[in-house]
Amino acid sequence: MAVPLRRTPSLWATAAAVLAVAALSACGSADAADPVGAPSAAAPTEATPTGAALPAVKGKLRGYGTVRQLSEAADLVVRGEVEATGFRVDEVLRAANGSAVGAGTRITLASLDRGVADMAQMSTLTAGQVVVLYLAKDAAAPTFRTLSGDFGVFDVTGTGDDAVAVSRSQTMAVSGLVDEDPAVSGHGFRTALGQLRAVAAQVK
Repeated sequence: MAVPLRRTPSLWATAAAVLAVAALSACGSADAADPVGAPSAAAPTEATPTGAALPAVKGKLRGYGTVRQLSEAADLVVRGEVEATGFRVDEVLRAANGSAVGAGTRITLASLDRGVADMAQMSTLTAGQVVVLYLAKDAAAPTFRTLSGDFGVFDVTGTGDDAVAVSRSQTMAVSGLVDEDPAVSGHGFRTALGQLRAVAAQVK
């Protein structure tokens, strides 16, 4: 049925009033959702002062730049052969902290904590490999761990001073004997066994 013309203004007024109430309600909701004084993400607050030091990254390995650094940090530097049940020491290049390990001793090697972020990049020591190892002694057990995984491993060919010693990893490797060489960094490190002996002997 058609609406009489005389009632049309009344309907328009009612509709306008409804729209006005809805608009006011919407404005009130927006104000409630965005309270005055809320700090923005970009603005520094007393709880997050600018210039504060970032927390240290956990689960990362320390890097070493030189053979001397490895020698100074190691509790034990040895040459020998990996066996199925441990490691046979054929030569001790350096023993710190009163270590009684000598040639002919068999020691137990422990793996890195699997929670270490760099663990996936580490190689595996397998029986028959002849290596020079830079080791840290475990405080709570009679076992040793290579310093920072592959940083502490050199594959060796031969036993004389001119025998070749090559870092196990290309990237996790030192870049010099006593001084770092930026040109070598990231490409592995190759030297003579006699050089490793000499540097270890210099460390008190």
